[in-house]
Amino acid sequence: MELTAELKALFIETAQTLKGHERRIFMAKVVRLLGPGGQRQAESELGWNRGTIRKGRQELSSGLRCADAFSSRGRHRVEKRLPNLLEDIKSIVDTSESN
Repeated sequence: MELTAELKALFIETAQTLKGHERRIFMAKVVRLLGPGGQRQAESELGWNRGTIRKGRQELSSGLRCADAFSSRGRHRVEKRLPNLLEDIKSIVDTSESN
């Protein structure tokens, strides 16, 4: 299947509006529609990640939803990484005040 400019725009816009599981399923369905070589074509022409497409195809075939684990991403609170930070800052301030 050949992707026209209108189809590309529609697929990209639709994928951007969806999130998580729904986005991956949509991408997998588009790739299935493209036929053999569709994953590579979607990567090069639509800018989609092949790993995401592969995960979506697995979800589509198995019917099981993969966990997204959004809460595990991003920067952790400084209190979690450095539990003694507040006490250390207080001791520095106390020492500088006493001088």
